[in-house]
Amino acid sequence: MDFIGALASTPIDGFSGWLNAALLWILDLVQSVDPVLRTIIAGVGIMLETSILIGLIVPGDTIVLVASTAVDGPLEYGALVLAVIVGALVGESIGFALGRFFGPRIRASRLGRRIGEANWLRAERYVARRGGIAVFISRFLPVLHSVVPLTVGMSSMSYRTFLAWTIPATTIWTFAYVSVGTFAAGSFREMLGNLHYAGYIFVGIIAAFLVVVLIVKRVLGRAAERDSA
Repeated sequence: MDFIGALASTPIDGFSGWLNAALLWILDLVQSVDPVLRTIIAGVGIMLETSILIGLIVPGDTIVLVASTAVDGPLEYGALVLAVIVGALVGESIGFALGRFFGPRIRASRLGRRIGEANWLRAERYVARRGGIAVFISRFLPVLHSVVPLTVGMSSMSYRTFLAWTIPATTIWTFAYVSVGTFAAGSFREMLGNLHYAGYIFVGIIAAFLVVVLIVKRVLGRAAERDSA
């Protein structure tokens, strides 16, 4: 459905009507992508996001959240959750392997210098002090979630121990993002025909989730700063 079609099929009542039409058009556009392709894109996106250096560029969390708004049924939900978890673990395993075999070279490279020595030292001290807990918490923190796997690869921590901590963190992260996106879009579609303010509720759900994410990141980030000081 194009935007004009969305306007024609959605009751227009001031700004709320325009918002409903715009959101319906965006959600239909995302849902028009083949479910298999959409799931693969989300998995690859989060894989790149959790890989060293690339993770500082690719907005994997945004890709997953957008893809989750198009989920239609338990099968698509389960497939997306599985793809994101696997993609994240593959990305973090790549970071771990790079750290184990090429860590010092990457750190000394031009791309490594762009990360900043302060971030390398922060991750190094954090892992040295907290071990597996640092791996778990870093999944929810910017920059560190890309640097920590490589830093752990340069440490004495085994790959098995690394997985034991990153799998539950990745699972929690994935269910949170996919569930919120699915719930927000599903609720919007259900309320659209009966409630003029359905668009505000959709935006409110997403905004509230992002605020919670921001608060969690700040709290965990401050704790990480104290541990890596």
